[in-house]
Amino acid sequence: MQTNTLLLTTYDNLLGSLDGWLAKAADHESGDALLDAKLAEDMFPLARQIRFACNLPGEAMAGVAGVAYSSSDIDDTTLAGARERIAATRALIAGWQSTPFGADDAPVEFSLANGMTFDLHTESYVRDWALPQFYFHLMSAYAILRAAGVPLGKADYVGFMFRYLRQPPAA
Repeated sequence: MQTNTLLLTTYDNLLGSLDGWLAKAADHESGDALLDAKLAEDMFPLARQIRFACNLPGEAMAGVAGVAYSSSDIDDTTLAGARERIAATRALIAGWQSTPFGADDAPVEFSLANGMTFDLHTESYVRDWALPQFYFHLMSAYAILRAAGVPLGKADYVGFMFRYLRQPPAA
């Protein structure tokens, strides 16, 4: 499987999971207030975790495929708004499916807001930054929702796997 297909499919599958978690969160007694929930005082709230998870696919594509992308710096204030952000990100991902990446050894440079700059190659950028950062923010969102009492489980995390479920033979 090509790196771009692997990366974009992973983003799409797990953003679909995130959307499902937020659908369940909408039925929770706390509703939109969940967006302000944190796991710890020095961590970002749910709204920021969602924003970062939605920014990361575009940032990765900008880094490895030269796609023009501007990250958002605005957090959603409603669960409906967050779900719209996820849908918009998934639409971008669908449009990028045929976009070629640079070669695995093509240089990728990226900088963080704190001024640190990293020099990697496409393969190491995807493996060591793009996916781990995405998973970090995604899992933070999942943990915040679980800690707040939203009824989530492993099946919610990997719900996309059910399309591969082998059906038992008919009796």
